[in-house]
Amino acid sequence: MQYIVTAYDGKDEGALERRMAVRSQHMELVEKMLKEGRDLCGAAILDDDGKMIGSMLVVDFPTREGLDEWLKIEPYVVGKVWEQIEIKPCKVAPAFMELYK
Repeated sequence: MQYIVTAYDGKDEGALERRMAVRSQHMELVEKMLKEGRDLCGAAILDDDGKMIGSMLVVDFPTREGLDEWLKIEPYVVGKVWEQIEIKPCKVAPAFMELYK
């Protein structure tokens, strides 16, 4: 099952600093998940000034429980970067899924 994960960073003064402190760990996990076929697409959400304020990911897990297990180790969760997380099931079009074969 595919899911859209939309996560917004905290709005306090230290939010960007927390993000940058664990960003390399987050990107390492993204690379691992890409190789496993779990991470299908991702992007930083930017404000009007181009500052990172959140993330959007399309992920693929067999179950919602699997997604929840990933969130327990996601550096942006563990590092208290993401303050608000919304998860919606989705269906990635077959033509796009062909890119991951």
